[in-house]
Amino acid sequence: MIKRDKYLKLLIDNKDNGFPKVITGIRRCGKSYLLKEIFKAYLIEQSIPEENILIVELDDDKNIMYRDPISLGEYVRGFCDGKAKCYVFLDEVQKIFSIVNPVLTDGKHVLAKSTDEQVVSFVDVILGLSREKNIDLYVTGSNSKMLSSDIITEFRDKAVNIPLQPLSFEEFVAFKGGSKSDALFEYMQFGGMPLAVVKQETEKKEYLKNLFETTYFKDIIERNKLRKSSSLDELCNVISSLTGQLLNAEKIANTFKTVKKEKLDTLTVEKYIGYFVDSFLLREAKRYDLKGRTEIGALRKYYFLDTGLRNARLNFAFPDEGQMLENIVYNELIYNGYTVNVGTFDTVEKDKDEKSVRKTNEVDFFARRGINQFYIQVSLSIADAKTRARELRPYFLLNDQVRKIIVINQNVSETLDENGFVIIGAVDFLIKFIK
Repeated sequence: MIKRDKYLKLLIDNKDNGFPKVITGIRRCGKSYLLKEIFKAYLIEQSIPEENILIVELDDDKNIMYRDPISLGEYVRGFCDGKAKCYVFLDEVQKIFSIVNPVLTDGKHVLAKSTDEQVVSFVDVILGLSREKNIDLYVTGSNSKMLSSDIITEFRDKAVNIPLQPLSFEEFVAFKGGSKSDALFEYMQFGGMPLAVVKQETEKKEYLKNLFETTYFKDIIERNKLRKSSSLDELCNVISSLTGQLLNAEKIANTFKTVKKEKLDTLTVEKYIGYFVDSFLLREAKRYDLKGRTEIGALRKYYFLDTGLRNARLNFAFPDEGQMLENIVYNELIYNGYTVNVGTFDTVEKDKDEKSVRKTNEVDFFARRGINQFYIQVSLSIADAKTRARELRPYFLLNDQVRKIIVINQNVSETLDENGFVIIGAVDFLIKFIK
């Protein structure tokens, strides 16, 4: 069994707290498995009768009638009636549609339009069920729009959000065993999607490629009422090839035009990227002014939630290990509770003609968690003198008290160089340093 101990602990810690537990994440990252296998097994170990556990899979056609919020509420309450305590799992809750308040429609259940104000939505049914003293409610969703700013406002402090991601490197190593260095190389190529992890290499590739076509793109097209277009597909490929580079919509549109010989306006680029982010495929890392201590500008970096999915977009051409390692470091920092930005700051320097020029400098990541703050540079190696000088240059220019880390793809334990900078191998950084 693949263990998800961090997430199991979060569920246990929030069990019976009177609030619904909302587990979000990309499709196929293990949300249902976490609830229906891992957490259910825990409940049974705690002597909870299995007949007191209700699982409603809302993406199953057998449960179509429960996509109506009122029908779902009636069904759950009926199941739990007379039981001391019920544990209710609502799987893929974004499938619940909104209806016009039946008080206004003579009791009929009428599908709500976007312009309707008096509606009954999944938020209402979740909050209503969570108020029942004998119901402990857990829901999953695969679309971040289900927790958009408007809906978060409706929930306020009445729900616990648990964002689930594919297997972290630590979880991957625990399942695979063997050499951690070999595990990192495999993780770079194929990532941590649970069903991919348990397959053979050729099966991994086909599975990950098919996920885009049969699941992710299909969902995006249906959810956003798009016509099937090659532009969305190709844009994803372009972003895949530019992982970890500073981008904005205009730059992506220009790259798209150059590489694909097609025109895609900036507004469409922004809209499509929003779809990828809403579907949890992509994360964006905004720039942070290390001198002014604030987020700045439209430029940002995009990272895939899973490196295997990114490589699948490029048909598993030999991956850029530097890009993949940077992507993994970013994901692992997020997994471990850090706030992460791309660090940037300006300096005024002399050019070759001795004229003063403003220069923008970059640190791969500025990571914060509580009182801990790190600057992080990610490099395959710093054995080459030019590479070492390039990676260390921002640290010398900053000259502040924030810890400065260089992560390299080598089997190196944590050491301090002559400048007081931490040099550490990727495995030790991911498994030990950031915990």
